[in-house]
Amino acid sequence: MSHDTLSDLLRTVRLRGAAFFYVSFRGQWSAGALAAKDIAHVVMPGCDHVMEYHMIAKGSGWAAVSGLPPLRLQTGDVVLFPQGDRHVISSAPGLEPKYASPESLAPVSAQGPTPVTFHEGVVNAGAIPVASADAIAICGFLGCDLHPFNPLVAALPRILHLPASRAGSWVSHVIEQAVAESSERRPGSDAVLERLSEMMFVDAARRYLDSLPDDSVGWLAGLRDRFVGKALALMHEHPEKEWSVDDLARDVGLSRSALHERFVQYLGQPPMQYLASWRVQLGARLLSDSSRVVADVALEVGYDSEAAFSRAFKRLVGMPPAAWRKAKIANGRTRAGAVTGIELATPEPGGI
Repeated sequence: MSHDTLSDLLRTVRLRGAAFFYVSFRGQWSAGALAAKDIAHVVMPGCDHVMEYHMIAKGSGWAAVSGLPPLRLQTGDVVLFPQGDRHVISSAPGLEPKYASPESLAPVSAQGPTPVTFHEGVVNAGAIPVASADAIAICGFLGCDLHPFNPLVAALPRILHLPASRAGSWVSHVIEQAVAESSERRPGSDAVLERLSEMMFVDAARRYLDSLPDDSVGWLAGLRDRFVGKALALMHEHPEKEWSVDDLARDVGLSRSALHERFVQYLGQPPMQYLASWRVQLGARLLSDSSRVVADVALEVGYDSEAAFSRAFKRLVGMPPAAWRKAKIANGRTRAGAVTGIELATPEPGGI
């Protein structure tokens, strides 16, 4: 498959990173992060969906979300929360943190995030030298569009763990670079950190794809399937083409009914429904990133008229394209500085 469908999707849903922040721990510690939906408007204004992640630069700890067993973290590990779950990282399972309210989160200054320390139950009780910190985490946020259509997020687990033992040597270099950029704040650090976080996410998603059992379903599993993956690549590469199920089936080497069944098995919808959703997502990206008239956008994404595109768009989004664009402009879809979504607190017995 020559077309890189995963990269195509990530570009179209606008995967982007936010500023890192640097947290050092000493003694017994526990840090709680609110659900991303509760802080997204503060940490990454304008993003439909926010995912938090932590890179363990030194020491070890645990990560936990409600309903799942705690996950052991070691130096060099990366842990992501693709569904935006409220979660805890701590020195031991079962330590209860306090959570900051969204209103208490202050924007990061132009000089970057201030390192946060946790020493014997007191937040910022004097700087902890790197050499004497028991654990160091480099944390941050990733944002992306969830609407109108993003099949990747639903295909990812609640916790995505990239152990150092399976991450490859480049991830350790990424963590080292993130530590340096977060602490030194040289010109261009924000851009470097954003790109590092995006690279880390793509690598974690690829490794998760490679680890899926053979009987898995979902968008990533479909991407890996010989026939469904080729059909996805064709629709992503040429969304403007007048596709039919017969055309796709012929090009991937299956019968019409077999392709339909396979698509529904993996993606939960037939090929033409997927294509319509993908075209609307492409159209939404063009509408938000340009001043092109709706009729031109409609033609570029595969509709022969503005009316046909508008009907499909309204069916998926709930409003016509022009009204959607106006709402986006009114909401000020801008990139703003990210802030920390974690409050560190004195551990107490308990759970998440």
